[in-house]
Amino acid sequence: MRIAVVDDEDSSAQKLGEYLQRYAKEFGQKIESQLFCDGFAFMSGFKGQFDVILLDVSMPGMDGMETAKRIRRTDPDVVILFITNMAQYAIRGYEVDALDYILKPVSYFAFSQRLNRAVSRIKSRTRNFLVLTVRSGTYKLDVDSIYYVESQGHNLIFHTETGEFTISGTMKEIEEKLLKYHFFRCNKGYLVALRHVDSIQDGSVIVHGEPLLISRPRKNEFMEALTNFVGGAVL
Repeated sequence: MRIAVVDDEDSSAQKLGEYLQRYAKEFGQKIESQLFCDGFAFMSGFKGQFDVILLDVSMPGMDGMETAKRIRRTDPDVVILFITNMAQYAIRGYEVDALDYILKPVSYFAFSQRLNRAVSRIKSRTRNFLVLTVRSGTYKLDVDSIYYVESQGHNLIFHTETGEFTISGTMKEIEEKLLKYHFFRCNKGYLVALRHVDSIQDGSVIVHGEPLLISRPRKNEFMEALTNFVGGAVL
């Protein structure tokens, strides 16, 4: 697990780091941790690379709640655990889908119990992500939410459950990344998520209600890939 500790108090941050090492030995869990002194320092390099974030609520400048809100713009799924000495602030965690909170001074027992919950949540998810660099910054995109990828010049447009995301790149590059997740090109400009195919009609594949033309050169290979996926040969 990759865990970030965001706490402006050196003694508190060091204690949490020690607890992580103790937890790793006690439960045989491989953990990579990184300490950050405040929300600004953390967000400056955040690109959705962590599994768990231990986040102090009371920090100067950008406090824990504001940091959590910004985290959610990039990564809607990372597990957030608030560290606080004021329970009333922790209750607001529902606003940013925080898993839980730990009251200061943090005891190892409370810490390990909350981290066990975090581990359980992570293990219950079998999801894969792409980190996209868009104009507004970075976004951690669930691969299963992608309907199809469209190529327009030097740009790629991701059509997803949560909207459209445009990045610079080539179809060849993204095809290589998504091939193992059962994406297949129906023509030169569209890479389709086979899991989101509704039907085949009039020479087009219907993806989430939208028709995309199947080109003649790719028809046989595309239909074979779709048949195998639906039949479970590549599930």
